[in-house]
Amino acid sequence: MTKLPGSMRQLLSFSLLLGSLLLSSCGFQLRGQLPLAKYPAIYLQGDKHSQLLTELSTQLRRNNVQLPEQSSLQIPQIKLDRDSLQRRTLSLFPNGQVAEYELIYTVNYQLQLPNQEPVPYQIELFRDYQDDPNRALAKARELDLLLSELRGQAVARIIRQLGRL
Repeated sequence: MTKLPGSMRQLLSFSLLLGSLLLSSCGFQLRGQLPLAKYPAIYLQGDKHSQLLTELSTQLRRNNVQLPEQSSLQIPQIKLDRDSLQRRTLSLFPNGQVAEYELIYTVNYQLQLPNQEPVPYQIELFRDYQDDPNRALAKARELDLLLSELRGQAVARIIRQLGRL
């Protein structure tokens, strides 16, 4: 390995220091598991066959949160009211078929903390989706992957909301 001249080392050191200061000053931090120590147990309510409820319970368990079977007034409750996917046409092919959609994934839920009234929340996530009628099977799989990604982002937002309370 070759040695750098003194001025190059100083410039490199200064650049690293400046970069780390900029990242720390803007509030950047790595996200992994969120500390939910305030909530050792949370009761989840919703459609037991919902993929959103399944993913939310998995993420809460990863964050060391117990999920009791019965509700209690001493623990927070999350009630998933509904999630829906809507499509809005963005562009058309010259023959009139839809070329591009905007997917709108909406999640309505209520969060009730102990000794408080439930507070309703709504999450809306948007994605563009290009449709190709000649590749219907591949596009159906792509749509499933997009929906799974949207669910994951909705769950992350719900958990971040819990962490802020």
